[in-house]
Amino acid sequence: MSTSGMDLGLPGEDDERRQAVRRWLAEHPQPTPRQLAEAGYVTPHWPRPWGLDADPVHQLIIDEELQRASVRRPQNQIAMGWAGPTIIHAGTDEQKQRYLMPLLAGEEIWCQLFSEPGAGSDLASLSTRATREGDGWIVNGQKVWTSGAQFSRYGILLARTDPDAPKHRGISYFICPMDAPGVTVRPLREMTGAALFNEVFLDDVYLGPEALVGEEGDGWKLAKVTLGNERVSLSSGGALWGAGPTAYDLLELVRQRGGTSDPGLRDRLVQLYVRAEALRLMRLRMLAATLSGQQPGPEASVRKLLADEHGQDIMNLARDLAGPAGLLEGAGPLGEQSAEWHRGWLFAPALTIGGGTSQVQKNILAERVLGLPRDADPDAGRPWNSGRVRV
Repeated sequence: MSTSGMDLGLPGEDDERRQAVRRWLAEHPQPTPRQLAEAGYVTPHWPRPWGLDADPVHQLIIDEELQRASVRRPQNQIAMGWAGPTIIHAGTDEQKQRYLMPLLAGEEIWCQLFSEPGAGSDLASLSTRATREGDGWIVNGQKVWTSGAQFSRYGILLARTDPDAPKHRGISYFICPMDAPGVTVRPLREMTGAALFNEVFLDDVYLGPEALVGEEGDGWKLAKVTLGNERVSLSSGGALWGAGPTAYDLLELVRQRGGTSDPGLRDRLVQLYVRAEALRLMRLRMLAATLSGQQPGPEASVRKLLADEHGQDIMNLARDLAGPAGLLEGAGPLGEQSAEWHRGWLFAPALTIGGGTSQVQKNILAERVLGLPRDADPDAGRPWNSGRVRV
């Protein structure tokens, strides 16, 4: 099941924007990543010439037509979600011309050099230093949990340039070539067998003046930059942060294999379907609000929390349906897709940790949505307060 234009009441076949995409696809039936980027179809919400200044409706029309034609955009998540918008917002003309089109075409992969061993959730406490050296800087420090660093050409780097300034004001934002002398990438291998994350060591790495984005000391502000015309898309609803199989995929596999007579598994399958539908409808509600010019409400935060736990439920149920063979990669009753489900089950514990833990997300909802106090008054003496966890 998927989110469709019919669900959202998108413009029909005769809409000129839809026809324009179809004409372009007829001329480019198998477009290259560079052709998609130059046409503005990779990030249509970006300003021209890198996008189309597309409003939410236009973005979803483009999504529909690309999906209909089985055309996939190039993948470069950090570049398109963080580096590109920041360069558009604060970069020089030279930086825009040099970096934006190659990153949109997926020709140069980017990573994010933010988190540190001692500064994860409290990013402003980072200790990586960038010390002035002529017109440039010498950088020393360590980053961790850097996705894709081993494949990346560039990294967006936060480093402290003024140790005497308040911690949020002494940070600057740099573009760091990942092949620069002094950059060492050490993959962190997971129990899935993959190495999605890395440690990155920066030892006397020289960055020239062209590496600074914005003004010196603007790093914290730039780290929080988001464009006003944010990306909206017709998500596949994959269990692994939007990727991978869905609850509907698992249900279809069970149907194809004749179902199950186990009452416990049947009950869990029903619950899985109900939660999948609730999350699908919640996403439709968020998209409908965006299309009508409204700001999504608290359902965005609620959905993030529910979707991560739902992803774990999907993978745990897939393992249990496979039985003892579910612990073996490439085996079990899930057919040729067993390896995908096996890796998904091993990866699933990360869902409620990455991108903000579920515990932190619940605190955000409690404080910002429900209006609950950050801390209970220790002198209040209320019975309900005795077991409260201080955060």
